[in-house]
Amino acid sequence: MASIKATPAPLPPNVYDVDAADPKSELVDRSEMDPSDVAHIGELMAALGRLRAAEQELSEASLKYMKLNQSDMRALHYLIVAANTETIATPGAIASHLKISTASTTKLLDRLENAGHIIRQPHPSDRRALAISITAKTRQAAMETVGRQQSKRFHAAARLSAAERDVVIRFLDDMTQEISLTNEPWAQPPASPE
Repeated sequence: MASIKATPAPLPPNVYDVDAADPKSELVDRSEMDPSDVAHIGELMAALGRLRAAEQELSEASLKYMKLNQSDMRALHYLIVAANTETIATPGAIASHLKISTASTTKLLDRLENAGHIIRQPHPSDRRALAISITAKTRQAAMETVGRQQSKRFHAAARLSAAERDVVIRFLDDMTQEISLTNEPWAQPPASPE
């Protein structure tokens, strides 16, 4: 006799709802909170989830469009900002910004140069260094597609009053601090043997 597979229960409409994620209050003590406040916080978390999903979708589409990986895109964005601020971008500065090794940076720059995205030139004041710049064609393609879409965030912020922006900034900074891994022992690299 064939077994009948049970259909799993559907997820709640708000997977960020604390009551669904932590029904026994093991992570967040809500015993003193009004249920409507808990539900409203769940709506806020759902809104953050929608923002993360939209950012992920945009990131994946931009990587596919530009035929690059995430480190490549971050390097190109860095080079656009460097050019806009008349800052000379060096391989070391790119490595530091991306938090990757010099060897990985060399591979990244080789890949970007071979694809026609960057130009390596002698540094104007340091004979030992190189100056890295983005090509005009790649800059234009990035600005007219990914950059234009990313810049639309500005409009959402501009629609807020100065006081509302202050609240959002304080909230986002507070949330960033709350989830920071700085003081979490389980997330720290293992101590090096001496």
